[in-house]
Order: sequence, then C-alpha cells, then structure tokens
Amino acid sequence: MISDTIQSQIQNAMKAREELRVSTLKMLSSALMYAKIAKMGDLTAEEELAVVRKEVKQRNDSVEQYRKGNAEDKAQKEEAEIVILKEFLPVEMDESELQSIVDGVIGEVGAVGMKDMGKVISLVKEKSEGRADGGKIAMMVKEKLGNI
Repeated sequence: MISDTIQSQIQNAMKAREELRVSTLKMLSSALMYAKIAKMGDLTAEEELAVVRKEVKQRNDSVEQYRKGNAEDKAQKEEAEIVILKEFLPVEMDESELQSIVDGVIGEVGAVGMKDMGKVISLVKEKSEGRADGGKIAMMVKEKLGNI
C-alpha cells in the first residue's frame, strides 16, 4: 500500500536533505490521511491511487495557471512534485493500447453515438485498470463516437 511506503521514503528523503521530496511526500501522506478519515476506514489500493491521481491533476492545473501568470519558477516546482507523485502510479499504457481498448469497448457495447459516451468511458476505465488518464480516455471516446 502507498501509505506504508511513504513513511519510509519521507525518512530517507529527510536523511538525504531532499526538501522538495520531503514536502511532497508529507503532502501526499496528509491527503491520504484525510481520505482515510473521510471514508472512516482504511483505503483500498485503488482508492489510494485515486488520491495520488487527484494530487497530480491539481498540480497539472497549477502548472497551467502559473504559466498563464508568468510564474515559471512556481510552475517548475509543481512539475517536480508531479514527477515525485507519479512514482506511486502504475505505468501509463501507450496510446495504441488504449485506442484498441476504446475500439473494443465501442464494438462490445454497440455504441452508436454520443449518448453512449458515459457507458463506454466507464468500461474503458475499468478495462484499463487505472493505467490511463480519464481525460485522455474521454477525448478518445468522444472523437470515436463523434465520427460514428
């Protein structure tokens, strides 16, 4: 589980005096603890991954905002945090593999237009087992269903 790994990594980063890594890992540990409290119980591995993905998404949004505001130094800090957070996520599947899953699900469901988009996205997320970004899945599905 991610929470178990984080504590030892925080200690290692503190010994190595890696300030950015320490602060990022502590933030992630805190986010996981808040999620655990909100659930009023232990998180499953999938729920932990969802928390990490949420943190990565927040940082991506921040990078975009910092770049719009010409705060390149802050954007670079956020990008460095993203690299650390992504260590806890499974390796993303490549685009061709994801495309074949999308095509397979569209055929399996018999999708005929945009009205089936939610059903297709849901099944693709399930079949990709958390190895694909939800935004990328939605974009591919929308593109495919728009051409039907």
